[in-house]
Amino acid sequence: MARPIWSGSISFGLVNVPVKAYTAVRDHDVHFHQLDKESGSRIRNRKVSDDTGEEVDTDDIEMGFEVSKGKYVTFDPDELKALRPASTRMIEVTDFVALADVDPIYYERTYWLGPDGDAGAKAYQLLLAAMEDRERVAIGTVVVRNKQYLTAIRPLDGALAMSTMRFADEVVPRSQVDGVPSRRTKPDAKTLKMAAQLVDSLSADWKPKQYKDTYTDELRRRIKAKGSGKKIAEPEAPEPTRNVVDLMEALQASVNAAKGKRRKTPTRKAATRRSA
Repeated sequence: MARPIWSGSISFGLVNVPVKAYTAVRDHDVHFHQLDKESGSRIRNRKVSDDTGEEVDTDDIEMGFEVSKGKYVTFDPDELKALRPASTRMIEVTDFVALADVDPIYYERTYWLGPDGDAGAKAYQLLLAAMEDRERVAIGTVVVRNKQYLTAIRPLDGALAMSTMRFADEVVPRSQVDGVPSRRTKPDAKTLKMAAQLVDSLSADWKPKQYKDTYTDELRRRIKAKGSGKKIAEPEAPEPTRNVVDLMEALQASVNAAKGKRRKTPTRKAATRRSA
């Protein structure tokens, strides 16, 4: 059974909703250790002084912020600990904003929220229903593990979900990124029509389970094969594709390919009609 990583309450107006937060996402990355090729022993990262080359004990380490080249302002761990925000048990909701107005670039990590006990169940369901009815997301702040987060609470799959968010100054404006167009150019009507046809031919319902991390799957397969001593067959290199220079030609070829793929994969309605 999943354990809550945080418990507290959602506060809006004079209403408090006791909740518990559970992790809603998990990574499936494959993690490797560094090994010595000759002995096979683990390689460890050690904290070593630049001056002496000797390992330094944790108690003898202080934190330094470089204010100029080679000049630091230093803090000991207790000073930094005192600066951390107090671990409150409250999500202070300040605004309810339109869900469509929150750009995904601000979202970081998502947690499921569940009611904390029978006493909070009624208020929880009321808040969920009200936000669904108004299509709003609650914006507030929360402190989790000694760090303050901007947070968004929104209805998701019949429950409340809390997403930690980036503050505005953590999002890099488009104008500060070289290589990103600062001005839009209007394509000609014929090219735009063809591009729109390609978009239409590839349009589909959002079904996240159909997208697979093929790299990680292949990596795990190889780990299993190597661990059992099996010989791994290297995949054949794909045939080089023809370099299509003309944009219209590339669009037309893409539309034709997408239409052909759709004909080979009948829709659910079509398959139902044939089986009837």
